Formats: sequence, structure tokens, C-alpha cells
Amino acid sequence: MNKIRLSPAGPLQIPLVQEIARKTWPSTFGAILSREQLAYMMERMYSNASLTQQMAAGHRFLLAYERETACGFTSFEVNYQQTTNLKIHKLYILPEAQGKGVGKRILEKLERIAREESQNALELNVNKYNQLAIDFYFRRGFVTVKEEVIPIGEGFVMDDFCLKKALPAG
Repeated sequence: MNKIRLSPAGPLQIPLVQEIARKTWPSTFGAILSREQLAYMMERMYSNASLTQQMAAGHRFLLAYERETACGFTSFEVNYQQTTNLKIHKLYILPEAQGKGVGKRILEKLERIAREESQNALELNVNKYNQLAIDFYFRRGFVTVKEEVIPIGEGFVMDDFCLKKALPAG
């Protein structure tokens, strides 16, 4: 595995986050969601205004680099909804970088941040039909805690499993 470097991302890196999302989403969700829902969600979640608002609301972003090439990103929030949980809002790896340890490296970093921020668990939502991601999270110690269907507008929903990984004290 090549050395993976993680770097904080801010407003100046929004175009890079958008580029990775545009390259990742079709392969991740193309067989799961309609083209209309993909386009709607990309605009809703990855427009300049949306990403700027997410950052202003306290979502922290990290970009993953293999050598000097950005190959993935994550966004997360500590003390999610007044809990002591770190919520992973996004975690996407370019298709050509998957299987190289990038996702594992990102989760290890998020666990370190969670411990530094006195968080008790990592949590996230994953599409119920995204089996590759579900298997990845299960291998990393996450368990399913519930299912939820979240209306997101225009008649579209996110049909998700909610996963959690408890972090031992110390």
C-alpha cells in the first residue's frame, strides 16, 4: 500500500470534493438510484452553496491523497445532535483507489479524532443496497443499530441502515 496522507479541507478545496463525488457517485449508486435521484442528490449535497453551508455548520472535511493525487474524502461532525458520537456524513473513495487501504486509513483517523474529542462512538448511515460499503463497515467493527427511510424532497428518499461502532474508553 502506498502512503496515504489525510489533509483538512476547507472552502478552497470544494472543487476537489465535488470532482471526487462526481467520479464516485455513478459507480457507487448507479445501480441503486435512478439518474434523476442521483442528479438531485448531487446538487443538494455537493453544490458550492451546500458544501459551504455544511462547513459553516461544523462539518469537518478531510481529503485523502495517494502520493499527490486526491483519491477520497470524508466529512464528519463531533457531538452529533448533542451526543458524544462522531457522525460520519460522507466517505467516498475513487473507484480506482478502492481496495488500497484508503477507507481503512480514513476510519483510523476518524477514530483517533473521536478519542481526542471524547466521543464514545462513530456512527453513519449507509444505503441498504450498497453491499460493498456495508461489508467494509462491518469488517471495521460497525454494527447495524436501526433502519430508516429519510425523505429528501422531490419524492425521493434515502433508504438506509444506521451503523455504529462503540469506542472503548482509554
